[in-house]
Formats: sequence, structure tokens, C-alpha cells
Amino acid sequence: MEKGKKASPEDEHPRKAFGWAARDSTGVLSPFKFSRRKNGDTDVTLRILYCGICHSDLHCIKNEWANTVYPVLPGHEIVGVITDVGSKVNKFKVGDKAGVGCMVNSCRSCPSCKQESENYCGGLILTYNSIDTDGTMTYGGYSDTIVVKEHFVVRFPESMPLDKGAPLLCAGITVYTPMKYFGLSEPGKHLGVVGLGGLGHVAVKFGKAFGMKVTVISTSPSKQKEATESLGADEFLVSRDSEQLKAAMGTMDGIINTVSAVHDIAPLINLLKPHGKMIMVGAPDKPLQLHVFPLIMGGRILAGSCIGGMKDTQEMIDFAAKHNVSADIELVRIDYVNKAMERLAKGDVRYRFVIDIANTLSAA
Repeated sequence: MEKGKKASPEDEHPRKAFGWAARDSTGVLSPFKFSRRKNGDTDVTLRILYCGICHSDLHCIKNEWANTVYPVLPGHEIVGVITDVGSKVNKFKVGDKAGVGCMVNSCRSCPSCKQESENYCGGLILTYNSIDTDGTMTYGGYSDTIVVKEHFVVRFPESMPLDKGAPLLCAGITVYTPMKYFGLSEPGKHLGVVGLGGLGHVAVKFGKAFGMKVTVISTSPSKQKEATESLGADEFLVSRDSEQLKAAMGTMDGIINTVSAVHDIAPLINLLKPHGKMIMVGAPDKPLQLHVFPLIMGGRILAGSCIGGMKDTQEMIDFAAKHNVSADIELVRIDYVNKAMERLAKGDVRYRFVIDIANTLSAA
């Protein structure tokens, strides 16, 4: 290689790898040869079996957050089997089932890291579309293998199905953490869940596992039967029905808002009891309007939350396995991924696409 010339993704590391990546903002994914670093002393290597498709993947491949570096290889709901461990690894062995979520490294020394909230580290390195410590880009789970620091790998309990468990590494921890930290995991409390998609349906399941009363708030009346009969929600509100919202004003201890599209949050804030909390975990690509009087007059809190630290992620997976919580999925082939993205953009999935990497990804 010429001096000063940057190595190609295929040549920058010693281990050959293969996946599907997007090359531009059309977001079209296609076969992509690249490479992974060698397994270091504190690394583990996973042969990827399944990878969930998150709404963040769709935002990123289309550069809707204006921070995408192409080529981008998405996927941060990764489950596989460990094929290599470094000499200083003590939590895992070859053959273990494990997962990798939204982050693969952090500084490990800042106040957030010391408080086991690596997700808020200023030096956080994301699983894909992020600059790694060696200056190369990170590539995600729409691929055959990944090498990750042991600290950022999650052990999968034997009772957790790998395909249905994969989405918990993003969707699961995204709703579990705010429920835990904002006191919305106490039996008997009333939880509202706005949006019944990949995040929302898992939030309903966790709410019921915590022993809470759960109300789903959705724009789609057609989802009522699914919400109450299939997922176990206690009540269902149509967010466009002003009479229903009026009748439910001041009844909820907290709301997990999973909607990633621009929407009116003022009527939702009014559903909260005094001192109630609405936690935003969806990420609209345009600003929302906020009227502060409903917050001021009820002493209410509007907050945000982003995934969770590694300790919480392991705790979440263990809790989910114990309480039989997993995602409702549609398992797809890798060559269906572009169609899956089209359907995801329309909300046409119940409730999470998961790619069958092991059986359908081939470099041939």
C-alpha cells in the first residue's frame, strides 16, 4: 500500500469478514467485503447467528440524522456463538451464546463509566458508524463475525431464544432502563406506552412482568386487540380520540414514549398524574413542540433515555429470561433486508425483523 493511502475496509484488518452495507443515502444494502481486527487479549469473537433490524438502522442508512459515514454496515442487536477468546478474558469461553448491543467500547474512566452508565460516556464507541480507537470505522451485525471487548458482551441465558432475544439488546434495554431508573417498575403503578412497535411491544411485556397496570396509546385502533389480547395490556387509548384522552387525564404514573415520528406530546403529558414522568426513547428527526404549562401546573417531568449500561443490559436479559419476555419477530433472509427496510418505514412489521444471518448470509 502506498504511504499515506488509507487501507480499504477489506484490507485494514487481518480477519476477512462479509456482510451487507449501504453505500449512499438511498439506503440500499448490498454485499460488502471488509475485515475485522484480530482477537486481542481482552476480546471475544462471535460468529453471528441473528441480528435484529432497528429503526435506528433505517435512519442511519438513509443519513436521516446527518451523521452517516459510508459505507455503513448496520446492526446492533447481535446474537451469536463465541469462537475465540483472549488470554485475559474470564467471563466467556468458546461455545458460549452471547450478544452485542449498541456499543462496543467507552473510555472506562469518566464519571459515567465509573457509575456503570457507559452509554453516557463522552468517548462512547457505537457498534456501527462510529470511529474505533484505532481510527477505523465500526461495522455492525449484518455480517458474519464481530470482535468486541469482553466488557461489552452480554451472556445469553440458556432459556432465552436467540432469535427472539436479539432485539432486546436495543429495544429491550431502551425501555427497561428508564422504567428502572424513573421508578416505573413498581407493582401496581400505572404505565402508559406510546406507540406499539418494536420498542413499545417490549415495554408492554416488561411492564406486565413488573406487575404494573399498562395502557397502550396508539394512533391505530386496529392494534387494540393485539395490545390487550396478545401482549397483555390492560387498557388501550386511541391518541386521536380526544374524548378517550380526556377521560384518562391524570391517571398515569409514567409514560414511555417510543414514537420516532413527529407527534403532539401535549395531550400525552396531560395523561400524567401530578409528578408523573414521560420518558422519550423514540428519536424523531425533527424537533417537537413543547408547551410547558402542563409540566409546570402538574409538577411533571419530561425526560429522555438512551439504551443502558452493560450491567443493566445483563440484568435486563436475565430478568427477561426469568419472566419469559422476548420480542415478537419476523425472521427474514439477508437478501430480504431492503424489502424489510421498506416495510419498516411503513410500520409494516409485528414487531421486529430479525435477520437469519447463520443460514442466509453467504460470501459466495
